[in-house]
Amino acid sequence: MSEILDKYDENGNGQIDPHELALIELEDRRRKMEDDDAQRDQQRKMIWYVLFGMLGYPLFVLGASIAGVDKAADLIASMATIYFPSTSLLVGVFFGAEAMKKNASAAPPPAKKA
Repeated sequence: MSEILDKYDENGNGQIDPHELALIELEDRRRKMEDDDAQRDQQRKMIWYVLFGMLGYPLFVLGASIAGVDKAADLIASMATIYFPSTSLLVGVFFGAEAMKKNASAAPPPAKKA
C-alpha cells in the first residue's frame, strides 16, 4: 500500500497533503470515466451483434431451404420461438436501462421538508 501512496507523495514527507489527495481523486475519476466508456462500448457492440443476428436469422432459414436441406430449415425456424423473444428482451432491457439512467440523472433533487 505504501508503494501506491509513495507514487502520489510528491514532496516525500510520508504524508498525503490536500494537493496530493486531489491528484489521487482526479486519477480515480479518470479511471472511472475510462471504465464507464469501455462498458458503453462493450454494450454497444453486444447490441449490434444481437441486431445483426436478428436480421440474419431469417437468411439462415432461407439459405437452408435454398440448399435443399428442408429438415435443417424446419429446425432453425422452430428455434425462432425462443431466439427472437430473448434477443428482443435483451435489446429492450439495454435501451430501457439507458433511458432510466438518463432520466435519473436529469431529475431534480427531492424537495426538502420544512
